[in-house]
Amino acid sequence: MKKELGGLFMVGLPGTELDDSTRNLITSYGISNFILFKRNAENPEQIRTLCRGLADACRVAGLGAPLISIDQEGGTVARLKAPHFTEFPDARVLAESGRGGALLVDYAKTCARELLAVGVNMNLAPVLDVSPAGLGLFMERRALGGTPEQVARLGALVITTMQENGLAACAKHFPGLGGATLDPHEVLPVVDRSLADLRACDLAPFAEAIRVGVAGVMTSHTVYPQLDPDQPATLSPRILGGLLRSELGYDGMVVTDDLEMGAIENEGTVADAALVAFTAGADMLLICHEHPKIIAAYELLARAMGGDVSAERVRKSLARIGEVRRRFAGD
Repeated sequence: MKKELGGLFMVGLPGTELDDSTRNLITSYGISNFILFKRNAENPEQIRTLCRGLADACRVAGLGAPLISIDQEGGTVARLKAPHFTEFPDARVLAESGRGGALLVDYAKTCARELLAVGVNMNLAPVLDVSPAGLGLFMERRALGGTPEQVARLGALVITTMQENGLAACAKHFPGLGGATLDPHEVLPVVDRSLADLRACDLAPFAEAIRVGVAGVMTSHTVYPQLDPDQPATLSPRILGGLLRSELGYDGMVVTDDLEMGAIENEGTVADAALVAFTAGADMLLICHEHPKIIAAYELLARAMGGDVSAERVRKSLARIGEVRRRFAGD
């Protein structure tokens, strides 16, 4: 069971080639899910070679086909750029044009075609945060709109189009980062919306994403005092276990946002956060940069086996991840 813990991690790698440190994560720790950034991407052939190398290394290690993800939202968050890849405006621009639905379908189909062609099988999109315009909110440009009805409708359209074309989608950032003014990459935001507002506004797009079968839901590194005054959503059993699993009935794959972001790492270690997030209800632990921190998190999780972490819980999370891999990675 210990080596199977590697299947709970999604990790970054340093450069454009499969390096020795990443090979070690695969062979020694059983890590078999990856995320790519601009630092990993030069051109389609290089990305294809890198993804093929990751997949081959995982298969040789007996780990099956990996999930390989990327943030390709368009606009301000797009890792792959022209001239090799299609560049889109921010989601807000597409959504609020006169042809929002048609343009977002084109975006989703293009993402599926271009990402799958280079070996990427999961897009960490769409953003389902409801973010009204003109209030100085952090997610305004990345959001699909300022009303729950619009975000739910257009988000479901993006999810179904990407997934019908073979690319896994991931709805983010649960339970909704739309009201945040601060950037969780740097600090820990607080969204102090009432329970009524959270349920009527923020949760509605996620409920619709769950209804249409989204492959994954990504957590928010944000405190919601009306839901849990003590822990950000990523670390909160009330929010992940109570709200997402029990109230909304989601039994799919839950992915943390990057545990190296300031909102988390300013408060403690990445390893501690990984353990708390897993026990709170997350399945996939996202650590995007430093490999020693990945190893420390893995080892802490391994030490918790039989105590805070049960073998049954690990099996359940691996099964959820495995279902996404079966559908979209051909595992």
